[in-house]
Amino acid sequence: MRILVVNSNTTESVTDRIAAAARAAASPGTGIEAATAPFGLPLIVSRADWLVAGPATLAALAARRGSYDAAVIACFGDPGLDAAKELLDVPVLGISEAAFHAAAMLGRRFGIVSFTAALRPMFEDCLAHHGLAARCTGFRMGPAFSGDPGRVAEERAGLIAALCREAVEQDGAEAVILAGGPLAGLAPIIAPNVPVPIVDGTVAAVRLAEALVGLAPPGAARRSRSRPLTGFAPGLDELYGG
Repeated sequence: MRILVVNSNTTESVTDRIAAAARAAASPGTGIEAATAPFGLPLIVSRADWLVAGPATLAALAARRGSYDAAVIACFGDPGLDAAKELLDVPVLGISEAAFHAAAMLGRRFGIVSFTAALRPMFEDCLAHHGLAARCTGFRMGPAFSGDPGRVAEERAGLIAALCREAVEQDGAEAVILAGGPLAGLAPIIAPNVPVPIVDGTVAAVRLAEALVGLAPPGAARRSRSRPLTGFAPGLDELYGG
């Protein structure tokens, strides 16, 4: 089985972090490849950034089409997810989609923790889109961040652990989601200091992708398209039958 993990921002160190977490989560025999958005922003922190990241994510998926059995959009907020599900003939998951559903199975209610509060509006939209807002105890998020996105997990590990404990002790969370691709791989490091399960969206998405390949094998029929698409990255036009 081959899974493509796409970093929807342009920071290669974030791609490396996501890829490492995905490979650690994958079952023996599952190959993990990682791709970085070919254009966009170094860190996605607003709705505007998220909208730009959608076409960039689709471009990365289109560029490697045919080389993977499932794909993971490794950006919390899942930019381009609905379009990818519609256009591609393999299972596609977003890390927030996977994290929400996994956390809802691990606890009756879950909290969401991230490194900067700037992301909250986008996360709220995504949570509502997946229909699980009623299961969320709330958000615990850090201050503005302007450093290297690939280093935020190390630089804010103590803060993230403290926010996780607040989500449990003050909000009543029975599971906690670490929200954001740059936090991939942090969960096992801080888990000894948090008394409930911690869900890493990248890990959840990889493991669920493996399951979905068995439930919906690649190559399932998709609605045909013959509309011309112009002005986008090479490969996207092929998704529209170009």
